[in-house]
Amino acid sequence: MPATMTATGGSAGPPSGDGAVAGTGEVLLGVRNLSIHYPIAIGTVRAVTDLSLDVYRGEVLGVVGESGCGKSTLGLSILNLQKSPGRIVSGEILVNGHDILALGPEDIRAVRGPKIGMIFQNPLTSLDPLMSIKDHFIETMRAHDPKIRKGQIIARAEAMLEDLGIEKRRLSEYPFQLSGGMRQRIMIGLTLILDPELLLADEPTTALDVIVEAGFTELLAKLKRKYNLTVVLVSHNLGLVAEIADRIAVMYAGRIVELATALEIFQDPRHPYTRGLMDCVPNILLDRKELVAMPGSPPDLVNESPCCPFAPRCPKVFARCLAETPRLLADAAPAGAAPAAAASAPAASAAAPRAVACFLHERTN
Repeated sequence: MPATMTATGGSAGPPSGDGAVAGTGEVLLGVRNLSIHYPIAIGTVRAVTDLSLDVYRGEVLGVVGESGCGKSTLGLSILNLQKSPGRIVSGEILVNGHDILALGPEDIRAVRGPKIGMIFQNPLTSLDPLMSIKDHFIETMRAHDPKIRKGQIIARAEAMLEDLGIEKRRLSEYPFQLSGGMRQRIMIGLTLILDPELLLADEPTTALDVIVEAGFTELLAKLKRKYNLTVVLVSHNLGLVAEIADRIAVMYAGRIVELATALEIFQDPRHPYTRGLMDCVPNILLDRKELVAMPGSPPDLVNESPCCPFAPRCPKVFARCLAETPRLLADAAPAGAAPAAAASAPAASAAAPRAVACFLHERTN
């Protein structure tokens, strides 16, 4: 029968959900059997279904997938910020072993910012147009430390702007006076000024052009090293994720369908959906002249069927795919079949076993 991997890399019986597929190392964030539903007039949208995941201290985890796959909902839920009418119907979200879903309003406030920071998609919707950048820093710091002096805040804000490559005179300016790239860097500064352990970035380059996006990637990598951050990067941009991620979780229909190092994902994708995503990316180094489009559309998350969610679009579908939903299990590929993790990746990321939710790659005893 299929075997799943425990957090220490050993064999265990099948879990109730996807299974927390992890390797050795310190787990900073643990998501356990998480399900998030959105009740609507015609039924219930199952945005995230029984999802489990470990994020190791010091790593950058990329979460990718098509629009509507649940990746932003997952990111928001880590801070219990899912949008109404969405609600977490089951599961745990563990930060340093503590379930934040069990915290009261004041306790969760102490987690948002000082423990876990978040960069949202569009800085214009997060920055107050009537407040200067300096006032944004003052408000952010005093929300968590009311007694901190204004001079201390300004000194720290000036140092932060230097790290962000922004002149300190910009503190007196307003959001509309800054470029899109500067506004996004200010959002990063407002997040890092509270010294969080974990940084959630929800499609942070959506509003940026390609040139500014490249600079953002370099800046995020530099800040990650300087501030010893653990990063969860949610994005539909595979090129961006390839530049910075140690591991990548590929989501489809509210589930993780493949979890592996970035090198494994890009050089040897196992799940047919991951392969389809790779084929859709333009590549000037290939002889192929036409872009490849993945056929079909994402599944209906209201009227779910018992089959594999990707079965209607899968080029390798067979009878079992139409009768069961595969779980996220340790991949059974022959040793040496996939590339190793990058040398710069944290040890825990490199040691974590690869996992695929596909009957083509089940491990059998």
